[in-house]
Amino acid sequence: MWGLEKQQRYWLWSGSTDMRRGFDGLSGMIRREMAERDPLSGEAFIFLNGRRTQMKILVWESGGFLLYHKRLESGTFERPVLDASGSVRWDELILMVEGVVLKGIQRRKRFSFAAPKKA
Repeated sequence: MWGLEKQQRYWLWSGSTDMRRGFDGLSGMIRREMAERDPLSGEAFIFLNGRRTQMKILVWESGGFLLYHKRLESGTFERPVLDASGSVRWDELILMVEGVVLKGIQRRKRFSFAAPKKA
């Protein structure tokens, strides 16, 4: 079951990753290389191998790490365009997993709730 939610933040590891790494290896990479991020924060971290045929997503959930791993039998994962904050949008992650080409996607205007400004 896909337990990742739209409200989570998703961060894409910039380089390629050795897919033999597990929970400790991936969380150690986050601690060393992404000093401003915490692997225990509940944010999701996306890793791709060099050929982009495998993806791992590491996320901390109540009491432990959860690691999603997908290996493609044909084709590759496309690297998404990161937003201004450097994170990946949830909808782009879903499209990426499903093999949809992300270039040229247009988003229609949608309502966005803005919190009232404090006086």
